[in-house]
Amino acid sequence: MAPDARVTESRVRQKVRAVVYRTLGRKADGIAGRRPIVTEAAVQDLPFRGEFAPPSNALFTPLARQTLIERQIRVISSESPSSSTLSEASPSVQSRGPALSEASPSVRSRGPALSEVCSSERSRRARGPIALGSDHAGFSLKEDLKAYLAELGYAVVDCGASGTEPVDYPDFALAVGELVAGRRAERGILVDGAGIGSSVAANKVPGVRAALCYDLATAVNSREHNDANVLTLGAGQIGTALARQIVRAWLETRFAGGRHARRVNKILEIERRYLRRS
Repeated sequence: MAPDARVTESRVRQKVRAVVYRTLGRKADGIAGRRPIVTEAAVQDLPFRGEFAPPSNALFTPLARQTLIERQIRVISSESPSSSTLSEASPSVQSRGPALSEASPSVRSRGPALSEVCSSERSRRARGPIALGSDHAGFSLKEDLKAYLAELGYAVVDCGASGTEPVDYPDFALAVGELVAGRRAERGILVDGAGIGSSVAANKVPGVRAALCYDLATAVNSREHNDANVLTLGAGQIGTALARQIVRAWLETRFAGGRHARRVNKILEIERRYLRRS
């Protein structure tokens, strides 16, 4: 069947804008065509906890709003000297999606004590920060990954260890886990001999979803399906080149949402249920 010749590009654009307006709960009026639209693509590469100055009178798509909320981007208004995060300005939008990175109140209330233990190394682009930790067995690989993250433009918070003298991996798993759960780091990476112990320990911190990854497939899956916010690696199981590939793939893969969001929310509910009992 031949397409309707009357459906012009202008009409298609109007229909798309009407759908966006309905999704945002706003009325599509005569000025819709003159309002710029901010999409997910425009904000997805902004630095964590950075700033964004949208065009005057702009409309945000739902995915753009959710991305700004998840990355805690501060929206700078061109019409007012004041600024706010999108989550503060749009609580109704924030409530539509799952709070996949929420830390428990007990974790958030612990304050900046860990900043006394961890030293921050800021890169020029200041993406991140990424909390990085290891035990003695993972020290050499951690140091290599620290340099690699800086090359990629990430700020790094090095939580130790500081050498190859024997130490206990749960201490560093806790340090990294609390920074991530407390939203003082965008994500965390832990390295020990096998990667198992650090994963087990980090997952005891409310708000952490640590995943042991040993190839690119598990790295991508942990992000797309589980919204993992801490990556654990086994220095005795993989080489430096593969570790770098895993880290990059893990950092660049976005959570798929949809049915996976429902499942991650069930994981969070299990966590909340046992927190209430304590």
